[in-house]
Amino acid sequence: MNVARYRNTVLFVLLSLIWGSSFVAIETGLRAFPPVLFAALRYDVASAVMLAVVAGLGIRRDDFQWRPAMRTDWLLVVIGGVFIFGLYLALIFTGQQYVTSGVAAVVLSLKPVVTPLFAVTLLPNERFGRLQVAGVLIALLGVIVVANPTSLGGGTVGVGLLFVAALVFAVASVLTQKIGTTLPTLTQQAWMMVVGALFLHATSAVIRGVPSVSPTPSALVSLAYLAFVASVVGYFVYFDLLERIGASEANLVNYVVPVVATLFGWLLLGEPITDSTILGFLVIVAGFILLKWATLKRGVVAVRRPSRSVPGGSSSDTVVVSGNVYYRR
Repeated sequence: MNVARYRNTVLFVLLSLIWGSSFVAIETGLRAFPPVLFAALRYDVASAVMLAVVAGLGIRRDDFQWRPAMRTDWLLVVIGGVFIFGLYLALIFTGQQYVTSGVAAVVLSLKPVVTPLFAVTLLPNERFGRLQVAGVLIALLGVIVVANPTSLGGGTVGVGLLFVAALVFAVASVLTQKIGTTLPTLTQQAWMMVVGALFLHATSAVIRGVPSVSPTPSALVSLAYLAFVASVVGYFVYFDLLERIGASEANLVNYVVPVVATLFGWLLLGEPITDSTILGFLVIVAGFILLKWATLKRGVVAVRRPSRSVPGGSSSDTVVVSGNVYYRR
């Protein structure tokens, strides 16, 4: 029995369940918390835990850099914190006020599709072929299907905000990729969370001032789940998978999460599963397959011929942008 193989499968399923159910937790918490403040409180707790972890690693290991030291380190942390953990989360929590958990997860599954658009523009040696262009266009069509613009309303507004969130994440991912730093990934995430929490609190204060909040027990449970399970445990599982199976395979979780979120939303909150949500998700997945056709094809060849490099490996023919693997032409 290949224990490592089953271990990776279990971790992949666990991560899908954690991140998929987080959309239900957000939906529940939004019934009591203002959206941007809710996101800020989530990362108040998560950033404190993550900082304690990296500080502990820094104390025990002399070779571990637990805090930013150089100018480029701080630039990376500020850009990632403001955009990936700040504006991105503010748009998600605000947009999810108008849509179901499943719809939110489906729209955000667009992230690995739109990231190459900005990689081509901002990173050297990145090119798009006709197949990749077709994949992006088809995936964007999937978002339109989910939004269902024939019945304009709050749902369309929510999809629009979530779509902008995906674009913000993609741009910030590529920008941080351009910044050269030796800061460990775990340290990056911890300090980005701190900056993100500060940004979210400042944004919440500008939008609503200091709101009076009377959270329900279910809202507090949702906050604790998002902070400890979805943020802390989820990231540790994700980083472990990245190290063991590579970015290309680990990031397929983006296409399992919407299924989990939709099912959990239906089971726990009674959210409807519409035909447009299912169709839109399938269209986005089809676009992703076209976009990554070369990667997927090489992955199949790598499985058949283990001696060759696999996606996520150290081959000089690949470039990784925020966990997404692209092959150089």
